[in-house]
Amino acid sequence: MQETWATSAGLDLHLEMSGAGLRASLESALREAISSGRLTPGTALPASRALARDLGVARNTVVDAYGQLVAEGWLAARHGSGTWVAERIRPPVPAVVAQPPAVQPLVRYDLRAGVPDLSAFPRTAWLAAARRALARTPAAALGYGDPRGLEPLRVALAGYLSRARGVAVTPERIVVCAGYSQALDLICRALGESGASSVGVEGFGHHAHSRIAAASGLQLSPLDVDEHGVVASALTNEDAVLLTPAHQFPLGVALHSRRRREVVDWAVGTGRLVVEDDYDGEFRYDRQAIGALQSLAPEHVAYAGTASKSLAPGLRLAWLVLPARLVDDVVSAKRAAGMLSSSLDQITLAEFITSGGYDRQVRRVRLAYRQRRDRLVAELARRAPQVHLTGIAAGMHALVTLPPATREQDVIGEAARRGLALEGLSEFRTGTQQRDPALVVGYATPPAHALSTAIARLCATLNVTT
Repeated sequence: MQETWATSAGLDLHLEMSGAGLRASLESALREAISSGRLTPGTALPASRALARDLGVARNTVVDAYGQLVAEGWLAARHGSGTWVAERIRPPVPAVVAQPPAVQPLVRYDLRAGVPDLSAFPRTAWLAAARRALARTPAAALGYGDPRGLEPLRVALAGYLSRARGVAVTPERIVVCAGYSQALDLICRALGESGASSVGVEGFGHHAHSRIAAASGLQLSPLDVDEHGVVASALTNEDAVLLTPAHQFPLGVALHSRRRREVVDWAVGTGRLVVEDDYDGEFRYDRQAIGALQSLAPEHVAYAGTASKSLAPGLRLAWLVLPARLVDDVVSAKRAAGMLSSSLDQITLAEFITSGGYDRQVRRVRLAYRQRRDRLVAELARRAPQVHLTGIAAGMHALVTLPPATREQDVIGEAARRGLALEGLSEFRTGTQQRDPALVVGYATPPAHALSTAIARLCATLNVTT
């Protein structure tokens, strides 16, 4: 069977020509293209002279084939208007009786944690940075490239992380990843390949992150978390530990300075690894942001940052700053996975950082999220004083502790009936540690005009259920 592409009049037309006579072969190919739906009703076909030239056949062959298909009703034609695929009456398709879906409450206001205000993405500044970056980027940068990430971005990140987060870093130690999930997966793969078998995780945290570690064959060792952060003294024979030291998720506390030292001493003394998830470290509202734990032991802490909170999760851009001994293993794991971040987004972010746009964006959303948190605190104190808001003034979520006898699911269910999406603290538990019932309230997701209504519905829900 001969496959032919006809490109007359700008139309790419793929025809599978059989070995029969030319006219019959052309008719058969056009019938198949129409009956299969590849040529839809109303599609204009090339002029007979142009199609004959593309197919390398006599014009009369095309004219006769068109005429036969017009007579059969496959095509329609009008003098001066050309030839096109005719509308055809199809037999009715028997109706499928589907079971009515379960009625789900309509979510109008989302106060779940983890997603920033997507309307705050700096579209104009990002497009301007993309234009500048593309204008001076060599064509070679748009190839598959270095699995560590494009050098301009790694250089820009090294400068920013050193200046803004106190990270001890050089561009050679940075690996750009397609989001934090990939970053964690690469580290866990590298640990598994090196013989590691267990990893400590915070007793309350993202289940998705624990699942990534477990999927790599690492046994999870949950560690209790209190008002000073993870209980570092519980670390024993784990090969690594995953921490959110600047702003523990979801309890919202910062790792106490004494425990920071304990974690570092454990890692250095045993030769083990700390994975520092600095997911929202730039967003501290009551004081200067706490510097990265990585600066205390660069050869024993793998630092992970992301643009998901400062810009948008859809960019799928995150970065690792690795101890020297892990760089090659992580790069090998990334090369094997075949998952590279978009070169266009990398060069744009590099330009956005070096031009000062990233700093301006962080300052802008930091102020906006601080104002949102202040509104949440004030409204809860005024309208639902029976609950208690805890955690440091940072990030994009707060922990709302409920009266001890309250059931989280009752509050979440009542909120759903009011069109409000909430999450309970117990949904983030790993292990057996118990805490008072609480809500993990994200205040970044609702657009600015809807925040007041979302908070009002939260307060009304709390007053009904607590």
